[in-house]
Amino acid sequence: MKFTVFCVSGQLTRCIRCPVAYHANDYCTPAGSVTLTDSNIVCPNHFTPRKGCRNHEHVNVSWCFVCSEGGSLLCCESCPAAFHRECLNIDMPEGSWYCNDCRAGKKPHYKEVVWVKVGRYRWWPAEVSNPKDIPENILRMRHDVGEFPVLFFGSNDYLWTYQARVFPYMEGDANSKEKMGKGVDSTYKKALEEAAVRFKELQAEKELRQLQEDRRNHKKPPPYKHIKVNKPIGKVLIISADLSEIPRCNCKATDENPCGMDSECINRMLLYECHPQVCPAGERCQNQCFTKRQYCQVEIFRTLSRGWGLHCVHDIKKGGFVNEYVGEVIDEEECRARIKHAQENNIGNFYMLTLDKDRIIDAGPKGNEARFMNHSCQPNCETQKWTVNGDTRVGLFALTDIPAGTELTFNYNLECLGNGKTVCKCGASNCSGFLGVRPKNNPPSDDKSRKMKKKSQLKRKSQQEVIKEREDECFSCGDGGQVVSCKRPGCPKVYHADCLNLTKRPAGRWECPWHQCDLCGQEAASFCEMCPSSYCVEHRDGMLFISKLDGRLSCSEHDPCGPEPLEQRLFLARQFIKAQSILWFLRKGYMHTVHIT
Repeated sequence: MKFTVFCVSGQLTRCIRCPVAYHANDYCTPAGSVTLTDSNIVCPNHFTPRKGCRNHEHVNVSWCFVCSEGGSLLCCESCPAAFHRECLNIDMPEGSWYCNDCRAGKKPHYKEVVWVKVGRYRWWPAEVSNPKDIPENILRMRHDVGEFPVLFFGSNDYLWTYQARVFPYMEGDANSKEKMGKGVDSTYKKALEEAAVRFKELQAEKELRQLQEDRRNHKKPPPYKHIKVNKPIGKVLIISADLSEIPRCNCKATDENPCGMDSECINRMLLYECHPQVCPAGERCQNQCFTKRQYCQVEIFRTLSRGWGLHCVHDIKKGGFVNEYVGEVIDEEECRARIKHAQENNIGNFYMLTLDKDRIIDAGPKGNEARFMNHSCQPNCETQKWTVNGDTRVGLFALTDIPAGTELTFNYNLECLGNGKTVCKCGASNCSGFLGVRPKNNPPSDDKSRKMKKKSQLKRKSQQEVIKEREDECFSCGDGGQVVSCKRPGCPKVYHADCLNLTKRPAGRWECPWHQCDLCGQEAASFCEMCPSSYCVEHRDGMLFISKLDGRLSCSEHDPCGPEPLEQRLFLARQFIKAQSILWFLRKGYMHTVHIT
């Protein structure tokens, strides 16, 4: 039997039902695997959902993973991922469709922070737990191949779930609450805070483990030839100007910082580098960084998920020259030939940067340390095209003050010439999800615009602090769209007509089902806070209880660990129902003192 190996080296454990194999450790073996022996498992691909189990239903998110907007989405058949077809730049597929991660065999792993969907709750942050580390009563709960336990942040409750109801947590998700639903209670806020802290802890552990592994294997960056200046290839020419054509600035050798960053050097302002034989400042000229190769001291290092990167050894001031982007200078025809060769040979790394309309710098085979700088949607460096001795050169400059040891990044502004988009793993709070896609919220260009924006936001916030009369999402399914609203005074609930099995929008004074008993249709006295389920005084007993996730009154469908209510919390549930009933009697104008058994 031929096995598909998802790891590089080390002892492997193989699935006895299909040709896949993983490293025999918690970091490689996917969550939900059933261990049979030291070298044999049953992998999560053999999960079979149980009929009638709500937590075994496949669910997809209601927003695009690329742009975070709703609409008509292309949904993965294996995980909750969803995309706009336009964001992926693909034709509408026929039949079942799977996202890139699922096609590559990516699975959740133990000690990984994920978003989990439970019943009608919003997506909730949790950590994938190893079955050998969970309490005995949780381990005894019914679970099958492919299911794994997750520990919810904010409540410390457990749930057995599987791949189709979780997706990975990313850095900055705690600040993207608009994707997870509107309105944040104290329990959910606590969960977001705990998830952000735990995510950073696990990231640090992974990075340390990766560094130790690299040192153990004496791992080095892939080979390339180091060069100091651009090398033309084929018919491409490197331009060299006559001294009479090079512009002359008005700086003087007696100036405090002639041609420096704080000077009024006209050449520097126009991104022209001074020539040593032309500049009036002579040897004191501070605008010859490219010619003198006045680079910042940098080091190549191994990143956690983005291959090799570059960080600075010392502090860099805002506007400082970091390095020149150097490589082979090729034309467009050669560029496309190299991209085609890379695709045919499964080469995924590109180091090409546009110099002008006819020339491209390719730092892949030959270049300098700048080739290791990674992309970021919120970079600390930027590329600038300078004219040096009549020719165009590309330099990397600091966008802000950069402390020593910080990774150096710039925005690739990638134009995708291949088949499909490249996933962005920069981890920035405004990450667009893919290289070449505009970041979600571009930061202001200068301090003045930043202050103006902050001021306008504060003013707008003070004007809009008004209680909303209607909710935005359907109370039944939690999604937006065309909804009908309840006309009962004080009720903000809205619903999709389909969710209520209505063939047309109700007319007149329509009241939602939250106010009628599910069993007899009389006016409800107690109700579930998660869905339209509600009951009158006679039928409420045994139908509602306190949820184990956040303590709210709910029906059995919203218990994260099964339909059975917690016996020790039944008393609290009854007390809560009594309180609701008293309020109902008072609103009806009955006696002010009511005895309820």
